[in-house]
Amino acid sequence: MREVLDDIDRWRAQNKRIALARVIDIDGSGPRDPGAAMAVNEDGEVCGSVSGGCVEGAVVTEALEILNSSSSGRIVKFGYSDDEAFAVGLTCGGVVHLFIQPLNW
Repeated sequence: MREVLDDIDRWRAQNKRIALARVIDIDGSGPRDPGAAMAVNEDGEVCGSVSGGCVEGAVVTEALEILNSSSSGRIVKFGYSDDEAFAVGLTCGGVVHLFIQPLNW
């Protein structure tokens, strides 16, 4: 989480809307531990990481949807499924659970 604080402070000073994604749980193997964080501002700029790169693009999409709605946040999960071999997922075979929420102040 600490790796995103400087960028969040800078974006706040620029009056940017920001969403924060945090790893809250992992089933099986995962690239980042619970607590890992990624922030996305309204322009799609990103700092931090929740998956080592394999699902970050999908997280940006989710974060921007949250910023452009009245959502107070939601839990999303990404993982590998034989039924969805071409879906966004983790190559390590695990499932990562994220909570993505707008930062309001």
